[in-house]
Amino acid sequence: MRLTFFTDYGLRVLMRMAGTPDRAFTAADLAAEFRISRNHLAKVISALAAAGLLETRRGGGGGAMLARAPKDIRLGDVVAVLEADQALVECFASDTNTCTLTPHCRLKARLAHAEAAFIDDLNRSTLADCVYLPQGA
Repeated sequence: MRLTFFTDYGLRVLMRMAGTPDRAFTAADLAAEFRISRNHLAKVISALAAAGLLETRRGGGGGAMLARAPKDIRLGDVVAVLEADQALVECFASDTNTCTLTPHCRLKARLAHAEAAFIDDLNRSTLADCVYLPQGA
């Protein structure tokens, strides 16, 4: 299984924010620290806010902060939210599925079970288990 960059960046954002939970971070701050595109990171932050994981404020002194305590954010739930539009295999996306094996496929149920087990296993951990503290902090 491979996670998208979008999910990878989302997890990084949350881990970093958990390390300094009282600080508001801008997309520019995090993009510079992570050495990635500010525009892409802004989309990630927007998705995390829409999922209720971050609170955002505009203007001077604005930025994003965790909406909940790190111990209350389950990693599997984060991955499930950020990967929601990504089908594990083509047949999981009913609107674009062209797989000719679909009517009689015996693999799809096993893959769905494995995907659910992956999320369930990640949900055994919280963001508090993965707090990132930058050097010197």
